[in-house]
Amino acid sequence: MTEQRVQRRLAAILAADVVGYSALMQRGEEATYAEFERLKREVIEPSLSRHDGRLIKTTGDGALAEFASPSAAVRCAVEIQESIASGRSSLKLRIGVNLGEVIVGADGDLFGDGINIAVRLEGTADPGGILISEKVYSEVEGKLDAGFEDRGEQQLKNISKPVRAYAVRAGARSALTERLSAAPPPPIDKPSIAVLPFENMSGDPEQEYFADGMVEEIITALSRFKWLFVIARNSSFTFKGKAVDVKEVGRRLGVRYVLEGSVRKSAGKVRIAGQLIDAVTGAHIWADRFERDLTDVFALQDELTVAVVSAIHPKLLQTEIEMATRRRPENLTAYDLYLRAVQKSSLRTREGFAEMIRLAHRALDLDLRSISAAVIAASGHYNNVVLGFSTDPQFDRSEAIRLARLALSLDENDERALSTAGLVTAVFIGDHETAIDFVDRAVATNPNSHSAWNYRGWVYQVAGRARGSNSEL
Repeated sequence: MTEQRVQRRLAAILAADVVGYSALMQRGEEATYAEFERLKREVIEPSLSRHDGRLIKTTGDGALAEFASPSAAVRCAVEIQESIASGRSSLKLRIGVNLGEVIVGADGDLFGDGINIAVRLEGTADPGGILISEKVYSEVEGKLDAGFEDRGEQQLKNISKPVRAYAVRAGARSALTERLSAAPPPPIDKPSIAVLPFENMSGDPEQEYFADGMVEEIITALSRFKWLFVIARNSSFTFKGKAVDVKEVGRRLGVRYVLEGSVRKSAGKVRIAGQLIDAVTGAHIWADRFERDLTDVFALQDELTVAVVSAIHPKLLQTEIEMATRRRPENLTAYDLYLRAVQKSSLRTREGFAEMIRLAHRALDLDLRSISAAVIAASGHYNNVVLGFSTDPQFDRSEAIRLARLALSLDENDERALSTAGLVTAVFIGDHETAIDFVDRAVATNPNSHSAWNYRGWVYQVAGRARGSNSEL
């Protein structure tokens, strides 16, 4: 058996810990435990989601998370501390943030000094405060509306060399959070919309994937209109399962319009009810209900998309609508398998990726011309390698390359195919110029696509043209 190469990457790490947790547990064990669980559920996890953080693990009194950039990590840290300070929690956190190289474990866990320094900085931070390393400071200074206090060289436990540290200056956090979280984002110079997760009305929790998949398809369809700014799924899905105030959603996401609705799938039929709301005034602009046989589900998605964009932009030309209509899979079972694969991909585990790959390949067996299935299958094989899950890295590399090329051959102008081909080409083939051409074309094809911009960033990083962390899909 060949020895598996150790996977390393650059990562921004956030470490958080409850101040005086042991003493608090002695005074009120159940109340302290329940309060920290509430903070994780209502403050920490939603904030991680809003700033694209990945929770590495939680302990009884703390949490570790990874971010794509130091700026995102600091923004998240500020938001967490301010949320706790402005609430009624009896707990206080210390937070440390570091930028460094980490080792990727087989289960996706991270190890190394990049992690250890963040943990030690957290232990040195003031109660309710944030302490960042000099590496983080050099990346965020001048980019965030915050002040920093130089705490000098810190001799951290079990860290051989002193680490220069900076605290987010008292009072600066309030100003920063007010700007990033409380105040609306800068006005967007074109119509903007967020599509909230649709309610699953099927009475079967197992159909949740179908409702989520429909929403993702609608977001993708809307994003193809270049005059319309569409909030990415990662942001709008932070409201999943919550009672929301549409005006608050509009304020927090910086959009003028919000689309919400429900999906019911039963007895060979699917029904979508949707309503479009002006997030500024709260007025209902449009509402309708669509019902079709499952065999016509793709036409139903197009009907809803056209109805929404027409309500926002009455003068939209029919030719633009036709350009936005993507090729529909002919095999409904293949499409259902694809939606199930998408759901499994969100688990980010070895087992989740294995099931995702299995479902995607079954979809491809049924519909050899499914770009969606080819792209997600390539993503699964790619992540198997970069996350250290693969038992046969050479096979997964070959499959990722083959499937990315297949997707591109089906439609060389599809931004999903271009993005995936770009990252796979950069990482597994090493042809950086071709990879950059692919991802640049993806962004030009659909400048609203969050994934296209995300993949472009990773390709530029791999090519040595930008700073960043890992290149995980």
